[in-house]
Amino acid sequence: MTTVLSPAGTSLPRLGQQLLPILYQHRLVATGQLHRMLTPHTQRPVYLRRVLNQMRAQGLADYTARRAGKLGGPELLWFVTPRGADIVEASREVTSRAYRINPETAASQLQEHTLAVVETGLAFSTWAQALGDECGPLDWDPELVHRVRDGENRLGDDALLIPDAVLRYTRTTPTGRRLLTYFLEIDRATMQVGRLGRKLTSYARYATYVPAPPPGHRFATATGAGREAWRDRYPAVPRLLVVLTGASKTVLRRRTEDLRALAAADTRVRRTPQLAVGITTLGQLTAQGPFAPIVTPLLGEPTPGDVLLATPSAS
Repeated sequence: MTTVLSPAGTSLPRLGQQLLPILYQHRLVATGQLHRMLTPHTQRPVYLRRVLNQMRAQGLADYTARRAGKLGGPELLWFVTPRGADIVEASREVTSRAYRINPETAASQLQEHTLAVVETGLAFSTWAQALGDECGPLDWDPELVHRVRDGENRLGDDALLIPDAVLRYTRTTPTGRRLLTYFLEIDRATMQVGRLGRKLTSYARYATYVPAPPPGHRFATATGAGREAWRDRYPAVPRLLVVLTGASKTVLRRRTEDLRALAAADTRVRRTPQLAVGITTLGQLTAQGPFAPIVTPLLGEPTPGDVLLATPSAS
């Protein structure tokens, strides 16, 4: 079996090599989620658990119990240790992150939101495999920072946009392949809907944000000043998908209606047609897949479509 040597001379099987960057990138992942990512062909994750315990014995990974534990025993949530993170960063397989999880944050109340983000990405990757598309366990990145300073907000949280995740998906059809990029906002119905509405405004700002030229450069140059910031990171403005979960269907339906009402009253959102936004639920995404009519547009008529999100017309 293919192995990789750690600095201390210990070895990992191929499954362990796959697990390390996944735990590093996604920060906290349940055993069941790892099973569906990497060993869905097996009925029970016996070998997966064995490899995870081997990684724990080598000081590369650790676990905590899920706060909202299931009946019949706690569910284990896995994360990479500093030693494991050092190995991943040295391999340069994934983008290095300044943030590293520790046992205290792994056991904190942030568990459910982190797991919901993983579950959303996992829904996309599971359906990609079924549909013949491409979206693997490393194709979504949590909490990438985007600057949105535009002269109106110079200080504070409004200067930065941090999506819950940025997901890349390659759609394959008889007419060709299409690279799709999404900003994912996962809403567990735990915050006031107005706060989520304000974040919609930040996404609209990012879609049109042009960084100020460096000091001493009054005019746009060939280095990129004078054009939208997203052009340096993405082939097009990423679509925004708001994924609702954590409440009854009735509550989530009302939350969808409230978000649409907030967007309709937001001049900046209405006047940014290049930003395509849709709302769905994690249950629908998991059960029906991203290309079923499960997505309600943020603006315009509330006719459900799929995650391709036809761009709304400017008002």
